[in-house]
Amino acid sequence: MPEARRRLTPEQRRSQLLDVGAAMFAEHAYEDVLMEDIAARAGVSRALVYRYFPGKRDLFAAIFQRDSERLLAASEIDPALPMADQVRAGLDAHLDYFATHKQNILTANYGALAGDPAVQAIISDELAALRNRMLEALGSRGHAREVASVALHGWLAFVRTVCVEWLLGSELSRDEVRDLCFRALSGLFAAQLGFDRLTGAEEQR
Repeated sequence: MPEARRRLTPEQRRSQLLDVGAAMFAEHAYEDVLMEDIAARAGVSRALVYRYFPGKRDLFAAIFQRDSERLLAASEIDPALPMADQVRAGLDAHLDYFATHKQNILTANYGALAGDPAVQAIISDELAALRNRMLEALGSRGHAREVASVALHGWLAFVRTVCVEWLLGSELSRDEVRDLCFRALSGLFAAQLGFDRLTGAEEQR
């Protein structure tokens, strides 16, 4: 259903087009979404859409960037919580994000834009921000921090791969995916860095 035409500030119009685009990318495969359809649903001309976004890839990247920023905001670390609880809360936020944005996640990681530099840069920046947060929460310094950084880089890539497999139709339940990712981190740090805070909390569940 097209939206009623109304005067908006440039910032409001851009936000509207992002909302409309996000809804359409969520409903259809990337290849099936047309800029003219986005314009029609937004109640604006196609030329106006192109004024804000030179192409469909640019619109998708802007939506993906906004979603990434929202994920980072939703997964802020609370230093007052035990480390195990922080990890579980972060995994819950990621699973919610992946489930809510399934179509876009698959497009960026497995589909039409899996090799797109702009989209991949957003993923890389997101993973770097998450790694830095966790490094600060762990409190490692010196060489131990370097080891932790490498370990977390690998673990975050593992989490993303597992979540994409889950979206592609894995028979694992949401809780099984979360527990698998948690155990992977807990085992990694217990074995290589000697952090028993995670494994100890897991054993007490």
